[in-house]
Amino acid sequence: MVLSMDRWVGKVAIVTGASSGIGKAIATSLVEHGLIVVGTARRSELVKEHSKQLSGKKGKLHGIKADFTKEEDILKTFAWTTKNLGPVHILVNNAGTVKQTNLTEGKTEDWKAVLDLNVLGLCIATREAVKVMKANNINGHIVHINSVMGHAVFSGAHVNVYPASKYAVTALTETLRQELNHLGSKIKVTSVSPGLVESELTTLNKTQSPERKAILEKMPILKSQDIADGVVYALSTPEHVQIHEFTIKPVGEIN
Repeated sequence: MVLSMDRWVGKVAIVTGASSGIGKAIATSLVEHGLIVVGTARRSELVKEHSKQLSGKKGKLHGIKADFTKEEDILKTFAWTTKNLGPVHILVNNAGTVKQTNLTEGKTEDWKAVLDLNVLGLCIATREAVKVMKANNINGHIVHINSVMGHAVFSGAHVNVYPASKYAVTALTETLRQELNHLGSKIKVTSVSPGLVESELTTLNKTQSPERKAILEKMPILKSQDIADGVVYALSTPEHVQIHEFTIKPVGEIN
């Protein structure tokens, strides 16, 4: 199997949650491979600053302010992208969140915030990407950044609805694959499920309790670039090859 990113050079990609961590690393890798990348984030100023740092690379990064819990922001992102850059060829649904609460005493608004972004935001963005790809006869690629918790629930008092949101991503990946097959579409879909990754949701989270921070710091951990490399691998496969599920764990991970 020959791996190559050549067919994506000059094409448009949307990466959600691109201000830091995994999303930032993915946006960087795609720009380095020659793509025109729209990086969405609520903190779009961080994406725009990062764009300056990538000046001179093969591709280009554009920062767009968007909250992917809001449908109007998602629709505006796709409309702006199509009008100013062209039709999207790659969508990376990376934006996600987790709240430190539980199921027995947690607040409804915390659960809703997780489900709105991790599930509904992903669904809406995917729908809009497929619309554009179908209308322009594009054999595109949709990547869902999932989690190992989308396949097994690990012990812990504060995971609450997060595993449920990621199990939904696992199911949505397969549902979309079947729908695309039914339509005779060549659009690919890939679920990338990382283990523990150094990010603002884990070891770099400034609001977490000292106890949780101490636990995380003792665990084997991945870098954001490891996940970006996995995404590039999936995108590099020949058009007839689909990486349906890609699990990436640090060596020594217990679960």
